[in-house]
Parts: sequence; C-alpha cells; structure tokens
Amino acid sequence: MDTIFALATAHGKAGVAVIRLSGPVAHDAAARLTGPLPAARRAGLRVLKDPDGIRLDEALVLVFVDQHSFTGEPVVEFQLHGSTAVVAAVLRVLSDMPDLRQADPGEFTRRALENGRLDLAQVEGLADLIDAETEAQRRQALRVLSGDLGSQTEVWRRDLIRAAALLEATIDFADEDVPVDVSPEVLDLLDRTLASLKDEIAGVKTAERVRSGFEVAIVGAPNVGKSTLLNALAGREAAITSEYAGTTRDVIEVRMDLAGLPVTLLDTAGLRETEDHVEGIGISRARARAALADLRVFLVEGDALPDLPPEPDDIVLRAKADTLTDKSNAISGISGEGVANLIDQLTKRLSDRAANIGIATRERHRIAMECATKALNTARALIVTGPEVTDLAAEELRTAIRSLDMLVGRIDVENLLDEIFSSFCLGK
Repeated sequence: MDTIFALATAHGKAGVAVIRLSGPVAHDAAARLTGPLPAARRAGLRVLKDPDGIRLDEALVLVFVDQHSFTGEPVVEFQLHGSTAVVAAVLRVLSDMPDLRQADPGEFTRRALENGRLDLAQVEGLADLIDAETEAQRRQALRVLSGDLGSQTEVWRRDLIRAAALLEATIDFADEDVPVDVSPEVLDLLDRTLASLKDEIAGVKTAERVRSGFEVAIVGAPNVGKSTLLNALAGREAAITSEYAGTTRDVIEVRMDLAGLPVTLLDTAGLRETEDHVEGIGISRARARAALADLRVFLVEGDALPDLPPEPDDIVLRAKADTLTDKSNAISGISGEGVANLIDQLTKRLSDRAANIGIATRERHRIAMECATKALNTARALIVTGPEVTDLAAEELRTAIRSLDMLVGRIDVENLLDEIFSSFCLGK
C-alpha cells in the first residue's frame, strides 16, 4: 500500500499546523527530514531539513507504530508552526519523495476502516462529528464514533448466530431423534432482537433531524407578521418586511441553535387565494414545506382559523400583540412580546422529541435494520409453522445477519465508500 501524506489541519495561518504521514515507509520518509525519530508513541522536538540540509522548521514529532495509530499503519505527525510558507515548504519536500503521494480526501479514515480500526458506522460518526455545529450534534456523533451502534449490532448478531446454529443442528440431525425442541429458545432470541430493532428504527427519524436540523415553519395569512417574527428570532434582518401583503414570495431559511439542537426556521409566503402567478408559486411552496416541517407556528388575527390544520405539537399564536389589549397567547416580532415564550415552547417540544433518539442516525441504518426485521419476521413465521420448513427459516436468519453486517460495513459496502469519503477533507 502507498505511503500517503497531507495537511491534517485547516489551511491558512494558525498557531500550529499538523502534517500526517501514514503507510509502510512513513517512518523512513519522516527520518529523511528529522534524522533519528523519537521512540514509538513518544513525542520529540526535531529540526526539519530539506535534502540540501536547509532548515525548514522546528517541529514536535509524534511516532506511531503499526496497529497503534489512527489508520492502523505506521504513522508520523509533524506539529509545525502554522505558517502557510512553512507548511508549503514541508509539503513540497514530501511530494518530491518518490515513495510518497498526497492523500485523497478521507483516505486516512478509509485506511482505518480497511485495517479494522473503525467500522463503517464509526466512520459516519466521525464525519458527523467534524460537521457538528451544536451540542446535541456533537453528543450524537460521539456516541456513534465511540462504537455504540457497532456494539449493539454485535449483540444482535450474536443472538441471531446462536439461533441459526440451533436451527442448523436440527437440520443436520433431521434423521435422528433430537431430544430437545429448540424452537422456544430460537423464538425467544428472535423476539428479543426484533423488539430491540423496533426501538432503534423508531429513533432514526429523530436522530436524522438532530444530525441535519429540525425544521420549524412560520405559517399564516399575508401581512400577519411572519417575516417580522423571523427577524426577531434570528436577531437580524433575514427577511424583507413591508406593509404590503405578499412581500415574501419564496421560503426563507434561518439556522438557529436552540438549547444545543439545530433548528431551521422557515418564513413562508402568506397563505391566500391569489391570481398573481409568482405569488401563487410561493404559496404552493409554502404549503409543501409547512407540511414537511417538524413543527409549525401559526400566526392568526382575530377569530381567523389557521389555513392548514395544525398537528398536535404545532403552536397557534395570536399575531401583532403590540396592537392588542388582551395579550394572552399573543406574539409580536416588533415589540418582542411573547418571543421568549415561543422559544421556550419550541425548545421543550423539540427536546422532548430528541429524548427518544437512538444510536442509528442515517437512512442507510434504517434500511439495513428494516431488512433484518423483515427477514426475522419471516423466519419466525416459518419456525411456528413446523420443523419441515426449518431450512427456510435458517436461510432467513442468514439474510438478517447479512443485513446487520452491511450496517457496520462488513460486507457489500464498496459502492457506498466513495460517496462517504468524498465529504472528508484531505487530512482526514
């Protein structure tokens, strides 16, 4: 396998920049710049020089041996001064070495997967951790990166392998008297696994929302104060406001952090009947996005009813509290009345949903678990039918196990890898 190198920290001026080498000749290549390397898993201060003996920088050098590094290969890391000129000079010397090449995006992490240092779910967790913007995203990504999903998958696999082994034994000894009926133990193992899979599948949608962000749509008639409220919540002029109805023609999005949860607020076009073609397109989009949003905040005036039927968790508020004598259940983006209460309500509703989060976080995870569930339900029905179809039940168990193997990347995931690793930077 090639020895690769790359800048592992962000480009640009910084206090420290890290360049990483990984592969069979990483130690030898690093020693050409530093002279004798520090002992394995130790750090040492070294002067880096080019082939002509010209000093490049003084760096802290860390050395990792095979199977004791992030990639599972021999690794060396240079912690340089974070000057763009210093980094460029060191990278230039490395690129001139014939037995080294620049790493592709995500190649260090891909090698960690190929060498068994991470499973595929952990790789996805690492990608999510790098992209995390809120506390909830950080916590969720760390759970996946730490191997929680892989550990749970291993529990499912162990139980299913035990169940399959029991069934295979009855097939192998079909012509003999088997003294024990294995079906009760097999059914117990299947039921336990099915219940656990059901719980995880139920939490995937919420986990996806924590990863990508909850959506909250502000909905109401034209000129009811939706854009003004959005600006008040965002703390800036994110949407154009005016006294003329129909100002908002498209869906305007503002990203927020509510108690560590990522939330995208949607300002939608005012809902009304119109002959204006462009406004009509905006209203159609508003209805579609509002229907797909996790929550809706309805602004209504007087005795008017919301144009769309509210869901149980939706919030219905009286608009323009600054013009009302009775300010109960009212809000105003102009005066700020009711805004803090709305934020509290949104935070509570979304936090309650996030409390049901699972350790599976992606659509790919859900599909794999549902495939396993389908196979297990079929196997269970076959087992109940009788011993004459035991071989079919055993095959369904093998199908379920293969689905779980795909969950953590043991088999049949090559077509996924390019897409996954393309999101990583060069140094990861």
